Amino acid sequence: MSFSETDLERYARHIVLREVGGTGQAKIRAAKVLVVGAGGLGSPVILYLAAAGVGTIGIADFDAVSLSNLQRQIAHRTADIGRLKTDSARDAALALNPHVTINTHTAKITSENAAALISQYDIVADGSDNFATRFLIADTCHHEGKTLVSAAVTEFSGQLATFKPEGRPCYRCFIPEAPPEGSVRPCTEAGVLGAAAGVMGTLQALEILKEITGAGQTLAGRLLIYDALDTRFHTVTLKPDPECPLCGTKTH
Repeated sequence: MSFSETDLERYARHIVLREVGGTGQAKIRAAKVLVVGAGGLGSPVILYLAAAGVGTIGIADFDAVSLSNLQRQIAHRTADIGRLKTDSARDAALALNPHVTINTHTAKITSENAAALISQYDIVADGSDNFATRFLIADTCHHEGKTLVSAAVTEFSGQLATFKPEGRPCYRCFIPEAPPEGSVRPCTEAGVLGAAAGVMGTLQALEILKEITGAGQTLAGRLLIYDALDTRFHTVTLKPDPECPLCGTKTH
């Protein structure tokens, strides 16, 4: 895969990296990534993937931009209030890099359309804000053989993990079922520091680029936890659950 003079200048800081180089940049250009949610997590993911030159980026979201979004959802501007987030985020990504392809998906992801949507992409970045969608995406990625990079953020903390269909543990080994109703406060009640969402979304984009290029060590099998108040990161090992309803040895 050849690069134009413009490409060589745009991606020069990638190409000089020993772990990326021209081969890695070619992989980035050939990659197809679906970003679920164009909010606090999805915004930096979309922008960094576009900046990196990911060839095809899908944006799945059915919500419109509101004023309260702008404190953390950096793909959108004040003038975008009332627009679909998919359209706003697409325009922001293309303004940054017009040489990538952006697909917008404005239908809510359901059990009826999830497989058809996810099967079009190589990697899925989950930045959704509810467990029903997270479980649906994780289950579908597992069955469709797609790598899932999942992030979550609330208040001053965040979590990040990568799940590969050919390996274990899977997302349901980590969280087998949704917490009891009312035990986890939504963002509207608990709040979230905007920059904390930015940290987690940026890390999510980084892990996606590592998965595409093969650079470094995968996060699969581990959970990264970030505490913004203490400025502390730590990583824990995720263990396969033999009773897991998705990938457990006793379910096959």
